[in-house]
Amino acid sequence: MIDISDIRKFCENNALRWTNHALLRLVKRSLNTDDVVHALMNGVIIEQYPNDYPYPSCLVLGSDEKSQTLHVVCAIGDMELWLITAYRPNVNEWSYDFKSRREASK
Repeated sequence: MIDISDIRKFCENNALRWTNHALLRLVKRSLNTDDVVHALMNGVIIEQYPNDYPYPSCLVLGSDEKSQTLHVVCAIGDMELWLITAYRPNVNEWSYDFKSRREASK
C-alpha cells in the first residue's frame, strides 16, 4: 500500500516522473504541474489500486494553491513518483466531499 508520507518525500526530492498522458491531460484541463504537486503535498489517499501495472497506484484528493479540489492518480516505482493523471472531480460522480464515488444510476 502506498503511504501519503512517501508521496510527499518524492515531491520534496523532486523525484517525479511525468507520464506523457499526465502532461497532455494537464494541458487539456488547464492545470499545471505546480497544481498537482500542491495537491499531493496537502492531500489524502482516498483509493488504492494495488493491482495496477506496472506499479501499484493510488488516487489522492487534494487542492491546488487556489483551494480548488483536485484528484491525482500516481504510482511509486523505480525510486520515483509516477504521475499518471490529474483532474477536477465531477460533482455528479463523487460525493459532496469528493472522497467516495456516487453509485451509478440504474
